[in-house]
Amino acid sequence: MTAPPAPHPLTCLMVQQGWGKAEFARIMQRHGRQLGINLGTSRTTVWKWEQGQTPDEDAQRVLADLLGIPFAHVRATRWPRWLPVWEVPMLSAAWTEDGTVEALTRLGESGRMDRRGFLTITGGALAGVAASWAAAEPAFAAALDGDRVTDQMVTTIEQRVETLKSLDAQFGGATLLEHAQADLALITGLLKAGRSSEHVKQRLYSLSARVSYMTGWMAYDAGRKSAAQQYYVGALRSARTAGDDAFGCFMLAEMGVHVSDDGHTKDRVDLITTAVDNAPKALPPSTQSYLHLHKAEAHSRHGEHRKAGEELHRSLSLWDRADSSETPDWLSWYGDAQVRSTEGKVMLRSGQVKEATDALEESIKQAVPRDKAVRSSRLAEARLQGSDLEGALDAANNGAELVESGVSSKRAVDRLKEFSTKLTPHSHVPAVREFRDRLRELPALAA
Repeated sequence: MTAPPAPHPLTCLMVQQGWGKAEFARIMQRHGRQLGINLGTSRTTVWKWEQGQTPDEDAQRVLADLLGIPFAHVRATRWPRWLPVWEVPMLSAAWTEDGTVEALTRLGESGRMDRRGFLTITGGALAGVAASWAAAEPAFAAALDGDRVTDQMVTTIEQRVETLKSLDAQFGGATLLEHAQADLALITGLLKAGRSSEHVKQRLYSLSARVSYMTGWMAYDAGRKSAAQQYYVGALRSARTAGDDAFGCFMLAEMGVHVSDDGHTKDRVDLITTAVDNAPKALPPSTQSYLHLHKAEAHSRHGEHRKAGEELHRSLSLWDRADSSETPDWLSWYGDAQVRSTEGKVMLRSGQVKEATDALEESIKQAVPRDKAVRSSRLAEARLQGSDLEGALDAANNGAELVESGVSSKRAVDRLKEFSTKLTPHSHVPAVREFRDRLRELPALAA
C-alpha cells in the first residue's frame, strides 16, 4: 500500500496552532495591518498555499513576523522550509538507522532556529516520542565496504566533546553552542558517508546521541527551548539506533525537565515513568538513583508530594549504594551536588523549609560555577520563606556575581528575575532596591 502524502507544513502549522483556514486568513490580514501591509488573504488563498502555491513576499513577511521568525532567515530558506514545524519529519521518520540519519540531517538544517523560544511538543505528541523509543528495535545495517571513518577519527571527536563538556560546566552553554552544533554536523556527515565498519558506526551513533544531548543542553541553558527539544529528540533517536537504552532513559528524564519548566508537569511524570518502566535491568545504582530522583522531582512539580517523597527516599537509598566505577561516562557529572539540589527543591515544595535550605546550601558548596549561578535563586527563595531576607539577598547576589564574572546562562538570569518578583513586599528595603538595580545591569548575553 502506498503511504499517504505528508501534509503541507502550513497545514501542520495551522493544526498545531488550532487555526482553521478562514481564521488564519483573518489573522494574517489583521497582523498585516499592524505592520502597514494590506493583504487580501482569504480562505481560498490559504487553500492554494497548502496546495503548493508560494505566498508573495509581503505575505511571507507578515507570517514570519507573526511567528517571531527573523525575515533574514526567511529569505535564506526556501518556502515552506522556514515554517516552524520541524517536529513533523523529526517525529514521523522511521525509528531505523536511515530514519535517525534523516532526523539528524533535518536537525542540522533547523536546530539553529529557536521558534520563538516555546515548546512545540507536548501532550500526546510527546508521549508518542517516548512510546516510539520504547518500542523501536536497535537498527544496524551490515557494514558497507570501505574504511573512510576510523576509530582514531571517532576518538579525536570524543576528546573534543569532553573538552566542550568541561568548558560548559564552567562558563555555561550560550557561548559554546555553535561549537557543539559544528561537532554534531561533522558526526552526521560521517554517518551519511556510510563507509565505516559496524563497530565504528555504532561508536558514531553513540557519540551523536551524546553530542545531540549536549547541544540541546547548551541551547536550553541559553533559553532556546524549542531548539533544545529538537536536539533532545535527535539524541533519543541516536541512542535507540545504537541500542543504548540506558542513555535513552536518561534522555527521557532530561526531556521532562523542559516540559515541566514550561508548565506541562503531567507530561514530565509520563516521560519519566516510561523511562523507569523500560530501563535495562542491569543499571548500576547511580543511574537508578538518577532516574528515581527525576521521578521525585516530576511528582513534586505536579503537586504529588507523597509520591515525590517516596521516590526521593528510593533515590537516596540507591545513591548510598552507588559505586563511581560503575557509573556510565555520560553520567559522570551526577553526584552529591545534584542529589542535594533536587532534595532541596522537593522539600521546599512540600513546606519543609529548614530541610530544604540545608540541602540547597550543601548543593551549592559542591557545584560547578554555572550550577552555582542557577541554584542560587532557589536557595534565596528558601531563605526568604524562612524569613531570612538578608541571607536570601546574599544568595541572590552571589548568583548575580557569577553571571557578571562570565557564567553565560540565561536560566540563571531568568531564575534570579523570578526570585526578584518575590521581593515585592520588601521593596522599601535599600538592599532589595540595590539587588534589583544590579539585576537590570547583568550582561545582555546572558539576559
